[in-house]
Amino acid sequence: MHAGGTVEVDARDLLCPLPVLRARKVLLGLPEGTLVRVLATDAMARIDLPHFCAQSGHTHLSLTDEDGAQVHVIRRGPDRPEADA
Repeated sequence: MHAGGTVEVDARDLLCPLPVLRARKVLLGLPEGTLVRVLATDAMARIDLPHFCAQSGHTHLSLTDEDGAQVHVIRRGPDRPEADA
């Protein structure tokens, strides 16, 4: 956990598609509305994480750079039936 109850996923030094897979695994185990910070260094994460959120019903709130890593803030969306995912 990170300050304020935000869950942090350290995906630094992982290459596509691992940052998305790590984020997905963590998000699946959290209640709707939980904030997740994903730290990533793979350039493709800039595209892949927002796309994953749009496809999965999560909200990609922000992308900033911090200490040489991308920081993606995601809000866990509602559960969706597999047919819609």
